[in-house]
Amino acid sequence: MREQYMRTGEGFLLVFSVTDRGSFEEIYKFQRQILRVKDRDEFPMILIGNKADLDHQRQVTQEEGQQLARQLKVTYMEASAKIRMNVDQAFHELVRVIRFFYLTGNFKSKTRNVLLHQNQHGKKKTRKAAIVSFSKNPLNFSYQLPGKALVFSSS
Repeated sequence: MREQYMRTGEGFLLVFSVTDRGSFEEIYKFQRQILRVKDRDEFPMILIGNKADLDHQRQVTQEEGQQLARQLKVTYMEASAKIRMNVDQAFHELVRVIRFFYLTGNFKSKTRNVLLHQNQHGKKKTRKAAIVSFSKNPLNFSYQLPGKALVFSSS
């Protein structure tokens, strides 16, 4: 099932918990799996260190997150779904990365979902984004796009 999401996703949030070193250590494996499934050397992804509000329980430093992001050649952000810190910014950054990827002609696809831009004829072009979360606990949150509400849940 996970590989099906990877096949159809056009951008990925690689989410780990800063309070769970194991989830952090799984990121590299899943990033490689996404690239293998996509048969690509690169693909739109950003790395998110979630639960940044729980500093007293932190097991992964911000520097470690930044170092992994450099290694994976992706953007790194810390967020907290609980207090909605950087949640909107993470989605905006993912859309920006996806848009750049497609506008530079790196990849052509037929799947559509999230509005990115309009072509020269005024028709809307859309792209799909997938969330891959690596945590022991389910990831549940909603995100509001203009005119649409998206609810994400993983169990």
